[in-house]
Amino acid sequence: MIIKPIGERVLLKHEKKEAVTKGGIYIPESAQEEKKEGIVEAVGTFEDGKTLPLKKGDLVIYGGYQSDEIEIEGEKYLFVDFKDILATIEEK
Repeated sequence: MIIKPIGERVLLKHEKKEAVTKGGIYIPESAQEEKKEGIVEAVGTFEDGKTLPLKKGDLVIYGGYQSDEIEIEGEKYLFVDFKDILATIEEK
């Protein structure tokens, strides 16, 4: 299945939460902090048809209070407005 966001939207695959710290301590789900990070799966376009400056596979931090969550084949995905993408994360 190919999903193509319409307009200035980005489809993100939600980053899974860490259940165990690096030291091996288990973190109960009720105490886990919601990470606002995701991996870009698909990107829409600006109104003038130009592509958004993201590509599939980019790791991003997003903000905002509104996102639409969907589930496809057991995986959670989010539709986020491009204006809510705060930054990309790059490895050194």
